Amino acid sequence: MEIGIGYPANIPGTPGTLLLDWARKADLGPFSSLGLIDRLVYPNYSPLIALAGAGAVTLRIRVMTTVLLAPLYNTGVLAKELASLDALTNGRLTVGLGIGSREDDFLAAPASFNNRGKRFDAQLAEMKRIWAGEPLSAEVGPIGPRPVQPGGPPILIGGRAPAAIQRVARYGDGFISGGGGPAAARQNYDIAQNAWREQGRPGQPRFVACSYYGLGPNALDRARETITRYYGPQYGGMIVQSLPTTPEAIKDTIRAFADTGADELILWPTNTDLDQVDRMADLVSAFVSPQ
Repeated sequence: MEIGIGYPANIPGTPGTLLLDWARKADLGPFSSLGLIDRLVYPNYSPLIALAGAGAVTLRIRVMTTVLLAPLYNTGVLAKELASLDALTNGRLTVGLGIGSREDDFLAAPASFNNRGKRFDAQLAEMKRIWAGEPLSAEVGPIGPRPVQPGGPPILIGGRAPAAIQRVARYGDGFISGGGGPAAARQNYDIAQNAWREQGRPGQPRFVACSYYGLGPNALDRARETITRYYGPQYGGMIVQSLPTTPEAIKDTIRAFADTGADELILWPTNTDLDQVDRMADLVSAFVSPQ
């Protein structure tokens, strides 16, 4: 199982210079990917701009949206930006996509909230056509640039509802579990896998899981502050209850996700201390081959 690290561009108040230093450190470590979640009505950095910055100061590590809320965006613009990011990183982009659940994000975009699932289906099909170099319509020609990765960057579909997860078989290359424990992640992946087989697709969908962590002094208190601010006290409190904040707990978390058969685990940080990268690198090195 590969192990990636989250990019703290979603934590309010993070200096831009620290983000670039974080990316450089992660690139030198044992991590497979640098993952970043998405919000609109929140004091976070724009995910694609933040990942473009990371791509500019790294050479090896992949950049990944974990996940980007696709229905907030105009499809043609989004396809162009993702293709541009893939080209700028020389094919190091993985695109995790979902529909989102916070209505205020859609009010701010603005974008329709009630039909976001239907629009997401159309977006997925349309982006595939754009990345293949096809004209958008009889009136609109091709939208470039062409991605470095043939057919476009790999798409991972996130979601908890069976209907959402089944999109993996029709449009995606894999499933991404946006938080939650190993058992729930595996259960949802099984839905994606069954849909994949029913669709007659060869091989297996990729399985990427995500989990928060905290390390160092006052790790639990700092994690509680970050998680509660982002998710609210009720759901945030549930996440904090099982959040690993010691080296042994993090090792147990890694082993548990490895036992589910995950291909990759992204560990999201809950504070922006730069030593979080080094602390996590020391733990991860015992589980992965040298880069």
